[in-house]
Order: sequence, then C-alpha cells, then structure tokens
Amino acid sequence: MKPYIRAIVAASLLLAPALTFAQEGKAPATPAASSEKTLIVFAAASMKNALDDVDAAYTAKSGVKVTPSYAASSALAKQMEQGAPADVFISADTDWMDYSSGKKTVNDSTRVNLLGNKIVLIAPKDSKIADVKIGQGFDLAKLAGDGKISTGDVKAVPVGKYAKAALEKLGSWQAAESKFAMAESVRAALALVARGEAVLGIVYETDAKVEPGVKIVGAFPADSHPPIVYPVAATATAKTDAAGYLAFLKSEAAKSIFEKYGFTYLIKPTS
Repeated sequence: MKPYIRAIVAASLLLAPALTFAQEGKAPATPAASSEKTLIVFAAASMKNALDDVDAAYTAKSGVKVTPSYAASSALAKQMEQGAPADVFISADTDWMDYSSGKKTVNDSTRVNLLGNKIVLIAPKDSKIADVKIGQGFDLAKLAGDGKISTGDVKAVPVGKYAKAALEKLGSWQAAESKFAMAESVRAALALVARGEAVLGIVYETDAKVEPGVKIVGAFPADSHPPIVYPVAATATAKTDAAGYLAFLKSEAAKSIFEKYGFTYLIKPTS
C-alpha cells in the first residue's frame, strides 16, 4: 500500500466513531443522559386522552418523563404478573386491582379510588337510532336488528363486565348475547362502531365524547351495574419518583383535566 493511501485509511478509522455519531444526529451517552428520570404507567385504555394531558402537565412541572401503556385492565394486570416493568397501575375496575393485589404486584398502601365513569349506548354518527330510553325490559336485541353490538370482552374487560351486569339486571342480556362482538379493550369496541362494523356499542361516556365517529344514543342507569371505579396504585417494584406522580394525580390540576374529559373525581384534591 502506498504511503499516502495508508495515511488516508488510518485517518478514516480514527474518524469513524465521530462520523457515526454525526450521521445519527447523536452524541455519546453521558451519565446524565442515561439516568433521565422516567416512569412507566400502565393505564386502562379509556384513560388515554385525559391521562396523556395529565402526564404532559406532570412532566412540565417535575421534569419526569412518563411513558404510558394503554390496554384493557385485564391485559395490563396479567402483564405485570408476568414481570412486565411498570411503576404505576390504573385499572378501570376494582376487580383487576384486587387481582394485582393478590398477586403482590402492587403496593396496597398507595392504593386509592381515583375516578368514576358512566356507561352509555352508542351508534355510528350517521345512524338513524337516537334517544333510546334504557330501563327495565329494554329490548337491545330488537334495536340492533341484524347488526352487531360491540363492547369489551364481558369475561375480562371492565367495560364489558359492566355492560353485561347492566343488561342482566335490565332483563336484556339473554336475547342480545348472540349479537355481541367482543373486543379486546373499550377503545377497540369504540372503533368498531365508529367504522360502522357494529350498529351499536356499549362504552364509557368519556370514550364516546372523544370519538367524532359515534354518538351517544342512551345512558345506562347508575343502579343497573356496579359502581364504575378507577383505582390507582404504585407497583411493588415502583421507582421512588412514582410517589410524586401519585401525588400529582390527587392534585387540583389533575382533577380539572380529568373532569374536562367527563370523569368523576372521587377524592378531595390534596394540593
């Protein structure tokens, strides 16, 4: 190899690491960058819009980044049981928080019933169905006709469990059961109605309000199903920063965001 070529090769090898960082738009990791404060929050799918806003407000205040994971409460509880890392769990019912408590994946001393909600009957925005009176003897099967009714899986997903309980109490479940399309989460059920793949759906009121492709056509009586409660707790493996996040969820600032999206705030704000 000629001397000048050897010099060029040697120089390029020395510059390779710097060029790699330049090309990727990165700088070498530093202790400060690698220790950035982050929290992983497992939250019921119905909370997405409201909790995204709450998380943004918390990060702006504290500098702690929040990484949310949204799914059915049942799926999240099972993931934690299998070792998925999380710092905070917010369930859409007390059953799955109780389940997590039994599996020792949450810290019971941090648990609080934070929010409430309502379940409603929805239809695609352009549907002719409107102003449905939901009460004893309500004929959901007849209303759906040949179409499908969407909600969360009634055996596991909280919204589905609430829906089935309400329909059983109203005497409407048996006739309508075969028409149900069970979804993996309330947001999946909401999407089926928004796309017109289901003529009716049962979801939380807060979900219906953030989806322009659907309309609320009826509301289920509060006494037709167990109270809809969203408990929150730090996980058993939570980072210390989780305490500050939980405190923010109990603040006036968080309360105003949750109420803007239609949630009922069940506690007195502590700050």
